[in-house]
Amino acid sequence: MSRKYFIYISSTQDDLRVERRELTKIVSELGAIPITMDAFYISNEDDRKFIWKAIEECDYFLSLIAYKGGPAVDRSFALEAEYSCAVKAGIPVLALVIGDKARWKASKKEKDPAAAEALGLFKNILKGHTHDTWMNLADLKQKSLALLTKEMNLHPRLGWVPSSRAAEPVVANELGRLIRENELFRCSIKSGETDLDKIVNNEIKHSLRILAANKISLSFYYIDGDNWENATVFRYLKLFRLLAPELTIPRTASEISLFLGNILNPDLSKTVRKDYPTPSNTIKKLMVDFDLLKLVRNTGVQASENGVAWIMTEFGKEVFAYYRMRQMSAAKKRTAGKREKTGDTASNDSSPNKQLEV
Repeated sequence: MSRKYFIYISSTQDDLRVERRELTKIVSELGAIPITMDAFYISNEDDRKFIWKAIEECDYFLSLIAYKGGPAVDRSFALEAEYSCAVKAGIPVLALVIGDKARWKASKKEKDPAAAEALGLFKNILKGHTHDTWMNLADLKQKSLALLTKEMNLHPRLGWVPSSRAAEPVVANELGRLIRENELFRCSIKSGETDLDKIVNNEIKHSLRILAANKISLSFYYIDGDNWENATVFRYLKLFRLLAPELTIPRTASEISLFLGNILNPDLSKTVRKDYPTPSNTIKKLMVDFDLLKLVRNTGVQASENGVAWIMTEFGKEVFAYYRMRQMSAAKKRTAGKREKTGDTASNDSSPNKQLEV
C-alpha cells in the first residue's frame, strides 16, 4: 500500500510480551507502522510527554488488554491514561480484550482488588469502541488481523505517503486552488462582503426558538420519599440557561441531575436525594437533544462510574452569550423607560425589545 498508517499499540509489557510481539508483526505485515514506546516510562512526567505526542500523531489506537493495567498515572493507570489521550486527540480506538473464560496464570493478574475492579470498568469502556475478544495467542492473531483490516478499509485515515508521491501535479494544483480560494474568502470577510455573521445569527436565533418551543417534564425524588413526586414541566430554554454556566467544564448525567434537582426543587421543605434526584433517562434525553442542536457534546471520556461527561460546544457558548445579551439589553431599556416616566432622564426608546421568555 502506498499510504502507510501509524498504529499505536497500547498494552502492558511483562504479562503480554509474546502477544505484543505478534501484534507488532501483524501490523507490519499489513503495511502499517507499529508504534510502541517501550523505551519510555509512563510514570515519568518527561517521558509521558513523548508518549502523548506519539499517540496524537498516530492514525489508529490499538488497545491490547488482559488482566493488568500497568503502573499508576495520576489517579489512573497506564492503559487508561493512554486511552484517554487517544480519545482527546480524536484517534479511532480499537480494542482486543481478553475473554472472561480465557485460561490465564494467576501471576499475570492484578493482585489488588481495587485495581482489578478499575481494570474491569475500563474493559467495559473499551467494549464501547470497535473491539473483539480473544482467548489465546492463535485466536488473538486471527482476531487482530480481521479487526485491523476491516477498520483500515471501512474508515481510512490520512496516513503517511512518501514525499515523491505526496506532491503529484494534480494534488499540487488542487492545493494551490484551495489556498487561493481561502485567501479570497478571508479577504471578503475582512471587507464585509459576505453574510457570514448574518448566517450565524440566524442559526443562533433558530436554536433559541426551538429551545423556547419545547418542554420536558421533570419529577423529583426526595430523601425520605418512596417514589417520584412533583412532576413539573420546564421549557428547554430555561434548562439550557441554568446548565450553560455549569457545562463550561465536563459534567456527568449524575451531576447534572443533582444540580437540576437542587435548583428546581418545587418543594423546599423537602431535600432531594443525592443519587439522581431527577430521572436519569429524562436527563440523558435532555442532553441528547442539546447535542442534536449542537449546544453540547459528549466528551467520549468515562469521567467516573456514573458515565461519560458532557461539555458546552463553542456554538452553545455563542447561543448562551446571545441570549444573555438580549436579556441584559432588555433590562437596560426597561430601566431607562421607568426613569423616563418618573422624569429622571430622557429616552428615545418607546418600548423595550421583546425578550425570549423562560
